[in-house]
Amino acid sequence: MSRNSLTVIAVLLLIVFLSFSSVYTVGQADKAIKFQLGEILDTDSTPGLHFKIPFINKVKIYDARLLTLESKPERFLTSEKKNVIVDYFAKWKIKDVAKFYTSVQGDVTTANIQLGQIVQSAMKDEFSKRTIREVVSSERDQIRDILIVAANPSAEKLGIEIVDVRIMRVELPGEVSSSVFRRMESERARVARDFRSRGAEMAERIRADADRQREVILGDAYRDAELKRGEGDATAAEIYAQAYGKDKNFFSFYRSLAAYKQAFKKEGDTIVLEPDSEFFQYFKKSK
Repeated sequence: MSRNSLTVIAVLLLIVFLSFSSVYTVGQADKAIKFQLGEILDTDSTPGLHFKIPFINKVKIYDARLLTLESKPERFLTSEKKNVIVDYFAKWKIKDVAKFYTSVQGDVTTANIQLGQIVQSAMKDEFSKRTIREVVSSERDQIRDILIVAANPSAEKLGIEIVDVRIMRVELPGEVSSSVFRRMESERARVARDFRSRGAEMAERIRADADRQREVILGDAYRDAELKRGEGDATAAEIYAQAYGKDKNFFSFYRSLAAYKQAFKKEGDTIVLEPDSEFFQYFKKSK
């Protein structure tokens, strides 16, 4: 092969190399930095094809999608000066690629370390304001929102935006669990006693009201019965009076028979009276 042919091939290869070295592609989920002689020249991250000057410009491309910071279990003090062990994770993304490069040299591991310190500091401040019950209860969504707002200003200095912070698990150390459980048990026992006391008080009020109503009902019934009995006696007396008025002799005889029947209920009953007593007036011979 002649020298001219080799020269042409070399020139073509150089052109191809320079062509590939003069373009770079930014994806939909990427952020890019263009350097010129080591200095940041451009941070245009619009997706598509871009150009650069070979050997003068260099390009670094970073993933702008959500990244995850997974923490190791950390201890935090509550407002009661009790330790809790918290396991959490944070979701973040690159917001300002230039700041991200200058602050952590574009290294995700370094960014996670610094971001972990920022989140832990915010969690430390937040947990110190809350009791164990508030931390373990259903206030985690509220804590999440507070942590995002508190940690983002410091994260922005790293060119990072914190999207989410989730507390996965909150546990008590072994030395704290027993005392907390005892306190919770005593608190539940106190609440149970309070409920029983209020229930007993309510039961007594119900019994007293029932007894009062019973006495009122019995009193009303006795009053009505006495009224009815009085009305019956009055009616009976009136009937007796009317009957007596119609035939006094027969009525007197009838009353005597009733008296005899009442006096001699059983066989062998004896009554001692004077012979001329009016009680036996109808046993005497009529003249």
